[in-house]
Amino acid sequence: MNARKVASTSTSTSTLAWQLALVLCLLLLIGAVVGSEGWALAHVQADAMLIADIRLPRTLGACLAGALLGLAGALAQGLFRNPLADPYLLGSASGASLGVALGMVMLSQLDVSPWFMRIGITGMAFLGAWLAVALSLVLSWGVQHTLRLLLAGVVVGVVFGALASLLLVMFPQIQGSVQSFMLGSTAYVSWSACGLMLTVLVLSWGVSVAASPLLDGLALGESTALSLGLPVKSLRWLMLGVLALCTAAAVAQTGLIAFVGLAAPHLVRARVKGVHSKTLSLSCLMGAVLLGSADLLARGLVAPIELPVGVLTAILGGGYMLYLMRGMGTATRTRKGGRS
Repeated sequence: MNARKVASTSTSTSTLAWQLALVLCLLLLIGAVVGSEGWALAHVQADAMLIADIRLPRTLGACLAGALLGLAGALAQGLFRNPLADPYLLGSASGASLGVALGMVMLSQLDVSPWFMRIGITGMAFLGAWLAVALSLVLSWGVQHTLRLLLAGVVVGVVFGALASLLLVMFPQIQGSVQSFMLGSTAYVSWSACGLMLTVLVLSWGVSVAASPLLDGLALGESTALSLGLPVKSLRWLMLGVLALCTAAAVAQTGLIAFVGLAAPHLVRARVKGVHSKTLSLSCLMGAVLLGSADLLARGLVAPIELPVGVLTAILGGGYMLYLMRGMGTATRTRKGGRS
């Protein structure tokens, strides 16, 4: 019976992985024909340079950023044993926003090329996200106390968000650019950005899968993980570092994208139950599909007007979470009624 159940789980996992991989390939193909004017099948041959230099890296970048956020979301939910945890839990979103605001203030005073401006702002967003996570760890006195770490992340997020807002008031000329970053956009993703995100994704996925027994142990309780001989403290530090790296790499390239990191692991667990090594891998694919699809919708839904992809994911993700909460409430009432 157990062997049959394991075989069924393995089959469903591989089936879901193939389905998501197929959808990703379709998204990349469709991304070549969706531009600022919507669906452009008649101009595919004429716009070969446009497709190679703008549309394909943008579509691939959206999928890579989604994969990073999906992996980070699965790590956060496993580490904190909270299905509502997301990649921005430790203040990295506010830290990245503050980094972008600081970068724009400093670089706007210099006569630099747009390419150097883009690289500098990306680096500042990356440093800001890392600084927020590091400060959360310092304020919580390490990683041993999960509740203290979450509270520290909330405090750091509020303070960094307030500082970013203060910069916007002091330097109103950067409001448009910072607002575009905070709404989330994949319009400026280049091949170099795709290479950076792909490198981070491969390294982070490898480390996460190798250290996934910690998440399996934590799912049974921290005392159980310790009794299994797992180095909980050191592995938790490692996982938090990977979580921060994934979040910072995605946010630095695409801005703040809501709900992808929260919804991707939920959708995977709704289809497949298994160890975290499989959940992490499938969450990467699911996150890539979610953000890749949202990017295509943002481009083609009301073309030639382009919707901010972060706003679109927030609307769709918020609707999904409301549906999920309604289902959980119905299940709880059903169980209570059955007991009575």
